[in-house]
Amino acid sequence: MNIEEVRTYCLSKLGVTECLPFDEDTLVFKVGGKMFALLALDESPSSINLKCEPNLATELRESHTAIRPGYHMNKKHWNTLTLDESLSDMLVCQLIDHSYALVVEGLPARLKKELSYPPPK
Repeated sequence: MNIEEVRTYCLSKLGVTECLPFDEDTLVFKVGGKMFALLALDESPSSINLKCEPNLATELRESHTAIRPGYHMNKKHWNTLTLDESLSDMLVCQLIDHSYALVVEGLPARLKKELSYPPPK
């Protein structure tokens, strides 16, 4: 996936906002005011940082050379995914979904309710 495809996918999640850059070269995506993705624009190839469950974070790092520990020292269990052809688009999307779900799971009930899809008609 390229940067714009990743950006579009992140923004397609319910309640996601793109915030002012973390720094000049990083886009920040939040849900309920909590960060779930950081998209680095200055690297070649580009990369995205995502929250991850501890066991899965370790497993992914061991099985994919394009996945390494996140670069934010104060963020435990984040992975940095290099957006190159070694990672399938499906895996990148699944890991974005995973990070999003972890953050939504930790939100207060009121915010979770606001993120719920409208009931079927």
